[in-house]
Amino acid sequence: MRKRERIASNKPRRPDPMEQLEQDTFVGTVEMSWRGAYVVVDHRRLRTDVFVPDERLNHARNGQRVVVHITAWKRWKRYPEGEVVEVLGESGDNDAEMHAILAEFGLPYRYPAEAVAEAGQLEPGIEKEVVRRKDMRDVTTFTIDPADAKDFDDALSLRCLPDGSSSTDSIDSTNSSDSVYEVGVHIADVTHYVRPDTLLDCEAFSRGTSVYLVDRTIPMLPERLSNGICSLRPGEDKLCFSVLFRLNGNAEVLKYDIKKTVIRSDRRFSYDEAQQRLDTGSGDYAAELQTLSRLAQTLRRRRMEKGAIDFERQELRFRLDDAGKPLSVYFTEATPAHQLIEEFMLLANRTVAEHIGRVGQGGKPARTFVYRVHDVPDPDRMKDFTSFIRRFGYNLKPSARKETAARRMNSLLEQVKGTPEQSLVETLAVRAMAKAVYSTDNIGHYGLAFPYYTHFTSPIRRYPDMMVHRLLERYLKGSASVGRDEYEERCVHCSDRERLAADAERASVKYKQVEFMQSQQGRVFEGVISNVTEWGLYVELLENHCEGLVPLRELGRDEYFVFNEKEFCVEGLSSGTRYTLGDHLRVRVSKTDLQRRQLDFALA
Repeated sequence: MRKRERIASNKPRRPDPMEQLEQDTFVGTVEMSWRGAYVVVDHRRLRTDVFVPDERLNHARNGQRVVVHITAWKRWKRYPEGEVVEVLGESGDNDAEMHAILAEFGLPYRYPAEAVAEAGQLEPGIEKEVVRRKDMRDVTTFTIDPADAKDFDDALSLRCLPDGSSSTDSIDSTNSSDSVYEVGVHIADVTHYVRPDTLLDCEAFSRGTSVYLVDRTIPMLPERLSNGICSLRPGEDKLCFSVLFRLNGNAEVLKYDIKKTVIRSDRRFSYDEAQQRLDTGSGDYAAELQTLSRLAQTLRRRRMEKGAIDFERQELRFRLDDAGKPLSVYFTEATPAHQLIEEFMLLANRTVAEHIGRVGQGGKPARTFVYRVHDVPDPDRMKDFTSFIRRFGYNLKPSARKETAARRMNSLLEQVKGTPEQSLVETLAVRAMAKAVYSTDNIGHYGLAFPYYTHFTSPIRRYPDMMVHRLLERYLKGSASVGRDEYEERCVHCSDRERLAADAERASVKYKQVEFMQSQQGRVFEGVISNVTEWGLYVELLENHCEGLVPLRELGRDEYFVFNEKEFCVEGLSSGTRYTLGDHLRVRVSKTDLQRRQLDFALA
């Protein structure tokens, strides 16, 4: 090799842009120019547009939302080259924007035709199953769900057993503590219809969960199953996997049975309808609801005493018009009707996990199972959280005893209720906690204070519940344990899909917040600093909890501000002015960017 060639070969080469990409498919908007078509990508980490040759536009037009796949990026070219793989619709159209959010997170928004066809061939098959199952169609049974719910995967039944054995249809809401009740937690038997390794099963596993955006649900299963055959609709015979509890008046479990059943729901309640009966004591099934609520509150109180943490936060909701445009913002809070359902679902989940997961001989669990686990909080995060809340005059003393630590956290959460800083403190408390995940390694559930916990109660919308149903049925028949490694891989996959679905849900909420605030341009709001970063202050408005950014450049034209990570603040170098996490500010809505889901504020 000649000397000049040898020198050239040793010269550092510019990195291959394609190798630097973390992903190669993005969501964006088509912009036509005299040079050709470009897709302006939403993703913040790709700081360039994508050039698309005319023959690869897939009939996309200017201004449309699309999914673009990068096919090449030469070292010497500024723009990568790509092709439009899917046209989502017109920019600003509600369906197009919701589909764009799903595509951004790699989530599907339609079902494959083959899987839909497979679901179409399924029949309820109730008559054949009645003889094999416990028939509970004559027992008072009902569902309680949100008013707009379409898939009902859990129901409750109740009958009084005065002598501990015989049943009666008479329920007295003023019943005594020596009464004995049979409470049935009935869960749709999805796995009776969705068999392993079928198209339906593979598609459900791939999705992992249903996705709940602001204006729609993308079900894990086709609607024929989720809203039809499996849904526990009133007046229809349905197949269930049930946990039947025998409880005394103090909500202590005297006995339980896990059975395959046939049920018929007598009534579909919304949460508001159920709460009205709890409040007034009048209306159909009021006595049954009040009895169940009294038992549920006893279960709840006992759970809190054992160290459960009460993370019941306000949930932001939108009132939408027919086109999906937000008209107003409102908040929902958990009522005793919500807690009634929650406590019995928690009881069923805990009981199923304990039934399978009890320690066997040699101190090791005898059978592989799918648990819902929640680790202890990270000490450093809790230290930062404790330091932060002192700014508001609160204190959270650490404790090595879990029950004491939980009681102190619950006391704090109770203190902040109704205060301007409630949302911020609750949000940061949640962030300080570990994330709950699925695992075959049972470490218990810290937040619920349960040594054993699983997800058994929502197989229509969660694949882990389907795995639990199959394993439970297998072990009830006395079959050998399954392999752990395979199920651990499935648990990791389902945890990942759950996280993506939650991210997509938050993105849809953020989009609707920005869309709602478009009509508030120029208005001044009171807010609280919810996050501090090197590029600006995030401020959450007290009126509607919408969050926007005050860029550092807006804090003072003649002042240079720097980010102080340790003190959760930014500081002006010349004046010493500080803006700190938790400070109250008056801000003006200055800019809304729907496609980037970005809301900008300026100091008022």
